[in-house]
Amino acid sequence: MANTSGPPERRFREYLDILGRAVGHQDRRDPLRCYLTGLCLPGERNSVEPMAARVDPRHVRARHQSMHHFVTNAPWEDAAVLRAARDWVLDALERHGPVAARIVDDTGIPKKGRHSVGVARQYCGVLGKQENCQVAVTLTLANEAVSVPAAYRLYLPEGWANDPKRRRAAGVPDAVPFRTKWELALEQVAALQREGLPPAPVVADAGYGVVTEFRDALTEQGIPYVVGVTGETSVWPPGVTPWGPARWRGRGRPPTRLRRTRRHHPLPIKTLAADLPSRSWRTVTWRQGTRGAMRSRFAWLRVRPAHRDENRQRPRPVEWLLIEWPRGEPEPTKCWLSTLPEATLVSQLVRLAKLRWRIERDYQELKGEFGLDHFEGRSWRGFHHHGSLCIAAYAFLAAERARLSPPEPLSFLRPARLPRGFTPRGAAGAAGASCCGVDPHDAPVSEPRPPAAAPLHLVRPCGQGGVGYFVTQ
Repeated sequence: MANTSGPPERRFREYLDILGRAVGHQDRRDPLRCYLTGLCLPGERNSVEPMAARVDPRHVRARHQSMHHFVTNAPWEDAAVLRAARDWVLDALERHGPVAARIVDDTGIPKKGRHSVGVARQYCGVLGKQENCQVAVTLTLANEAVSVPAAYRLYLPEGWANDPKRRRAAGVPDAVPFRTKWELALEQVAALQREGLPPAPVVADAGYGVVTEFRDALTEQGIPYVVGVTGETSVWPPGVTPWGPARWRGRGRPPTRLRRTRRHHPLPIKTLAADLPSRSWRTVTWRQGTRGAMRSRFAWLRVRPAHRDENRQRPRPVEWLLIEWPRGEPEPTKCWLSTLPEATLVSQLVRLAKLRWRIERDYQELKGEFGLDHFEGRSWRGFHHHGSLCIAAYAFLAAERARLSPPEPLSFLRPARLPRGFTPRGAAGAAGASCCGVDPHDAPVSEPRPPAAAPLHLVRPCGQGGVGYFVTQ
């Protein structure tokens, strides 16, 4: 690191002190500093040995062992590091408005082999198909200017959760049972609720929104949501409700369940959308992108979700249904259900539904710039330690961007100077560069680095409640 005294460097030292208290023992402070510095410095790989070569090229072996032990074996709590990173960013985030949403999502990390913890053939969003990968569920705090993941948890497939031998080999704690992705997300939401963070709606894509139990659990906790659903999701049209229980005829138990018939039944959203009159559709602009205003055609109406309500005694409450159907498309492209208040402006509804772009950008930078998918170990602890440190490094950059307009790079972080012609062990292209004890078949699959993301746009709150925002020019 360069020996300068600019404000960013002072903030970085202060940030390291805060994270140092989160990791506990004093002996972990130095490898923590090296690990975060290695993640922030430019390089082709952010696995342990290449980072050690960037941070301390004259003593790569010793530095590598120290950093490897810190991330793989040291018993510090990754959740404590995430809390410290989250609190650091929140101060900068709230300069541009309150937390607008808690975004639930997951990300896939393609892998070879079968020994890395949680790896299985499952859907990988990065590749868009079923493939060998790990999947992590995240919960992100966001507004239209800043976002930071506040929770990060590996999804453990059922085959792993029920295999004691594989669990022991990967160090999966005994207290970790099988949980579906939406159950993991609910646990993360509940954890933030217990910590007293500012309330905000939950935003999620259709992978979570189609799960009725997920939506019902949020409603039971009093948490509003804006979640994607598919066009096949059935709803009762505006003003239409299921029939009440049939009349009791004096025999058996009185009927208590709702009824539907061949003529009186809910409709799939795509059928309802096709029947809407043309005046129901309006063009809405939700933000300014790098290529100008982002807008599309939407319809919004009040409906009742109908999933298996014939087994219920009361109809489900009325919710917002938001449908996007761009001109020229043969059918609607996206649909959302929302429990935001009836008085919510459609502009706010659309902006929250579209706020998921923040997490897509987060994943892009966490993987492309900070090496979230570069970890080459196999263990449960190492996976979560590396992920939380990548998020901590990204959180510092996000906070710096929120402070500066336009944002500047972390210029005070520079790799150590090397003698002319010297190539450190572990550097890109160095012969024999490998991570001790790592099976190359369990290394992450190499992918093209994503293009640099556009600068963050600043926003200011409009109205009460902190839900709606407008983008500054």
